[in-house]
Amino acid sequence: MIVVGIDPHKKTHTAVALDAATAAARGEICVGSGRAGHDRLLAWVRALDAEHLFALEDCRHVSGALERFLISRGERVVRVPPKLTARARRSSRCRGKSDPIDARAVAEAALREPNLPEAHLSGPEHDVRLLIDHRDDLVGERTRIQTRLRWHLHDLELGSGVPTGALDRFVWLDRLAAELAEVPTTVQTSIAADLIERCRSLTVEIRRLECEVTAVMRTIAPELLAHPGCGAIIAARLMAETAGANRFRSEAAFAMHTGVAPLQVSSGQTSRHRLNRSGNRRLNSALHMMALTQARSHEPARRFMERKRAEGKSNREAMRCLKRHIARSVFGTLKRIERSAEGQLIEVAFRTGGVAIAV
Repeated sequence: MIVVGIDPHKKTHTAVALDAATAAARGEICVGSGRAGHDRLLAWVRALDAEHLFALEDCRHVSGALERFLISRGERVVRVPPKLTARARRSSRCRGKSDPIDARAVAEAALREPNLPEAHLSGPEHDVRLLIDHRDDLVGERTRIQTRLRWHLHDLELGSGVPTGALDRFVWLDRLAAELAEVPTTVQTSIAADLIERCRSLTVEIRRLECEVTAVMRTIAPELLAHPGCGAIIAARLMAETAGANRFRSEAAFAMHTGVAPLQVSSGQTSRHRLNRSGNRRLNSALHMMALTQARSHEPARRFMERKRAEGKSNREAMRCLKRHIARSVFGTLKRIERSAEGQLIEVAFRTGGVAIAV
């Protein structure tokens, strides 16, 4: 068997084939990133006449097209996180950095980590991610504009009564616009008025996207919204960042991916664990927001926290235990959603004569 490590770029893809048993190089190739290059790469690998596995560095903004091409043609593809590639490159005896070196590092990382998630064609979580990422971009742009607006208002000695975080509310934007209309027109007041209108238009677009996300999540994942403290935005983030619960071999692997599973740091007769600061921080943040809400207003979670504190844990440690518990529950829900979606696809595929065969 051979492992084909691929270092993807915008214009080219470089591949290095390694023997899985000896890690010896079987060849390398550099192809274009278009369809012709994809065909050439696949023909080259199949000409090696051996069972093979493709390992792509997980840079989906440049590797997505190649990944979809390979999967649609029945090839097995695993995604290698860039941090594993960097670690393999540092430990390699071949110094320096080039596309072939990076491609070899991808293949070596795949050989060392046999449990890497296998890639699959995107489902509804891809569309959810596009929506939630676009919404986050607009929120970031609005925050930047609000910061500039506050400095202009401070210099003009206006808007002193505007509360923190209120510049996304139309009532306060209307009041600021009225205050600006009462002062002499200058370049600075014109800029401030323009920033107010941009805040207003961005808020309208953000709210429209949030309504769209809410409608989508109520359709494809109502079970996720049933979790206490899980609104539409958090549910969308959980589904988008997980990108398919079936790619995790267990809920423990999912918890490690989210950064809520503690890390063992034992030595000799000392056995202890420490906080996990790695993992997907967006998933970790979504679980943390759910934990905060449940600890405040969900009675079973409050009793869980009290029980952990009675065991001698601090409030922070009890909160980490609650996040781990929530991650287990969320993973189970995501698995059920995907099983249900798969069952519906099979039912449609076997629909004959207008009668659906039960699955």
